[in-house]
Amino acid sequence: MKSDFISLDIDEPKEKMKIEFENETVELYEGEMCVVPKGVNHKPFAENECKIMIIEPSGIVNTGNIDSNLTASNDVWI
Repeated sequence: MKSDFISLDIDEPKEKMKIEFENETVELYEGEMCVVPKGVNHKPFAENECKIMIIEPSGIVNTGNIDSNLTASNDVWI
């Protein structure tokens, strides 16, 4: 079927996650997305368990330029 728009039906928002930036915090609910520009410091977190999908180029370090016990080996699913 040919269409000029995309419709995405989503149930009531369940759990939410937040992404904390230097000057603001973005709330994301089921079905929403946020594009983080390259080089922008950010901290994703959730008060309760939520399912997320992260799309990023290979070679990205999950803790940015900070080496800690949370740093995953490069290109390893965490």
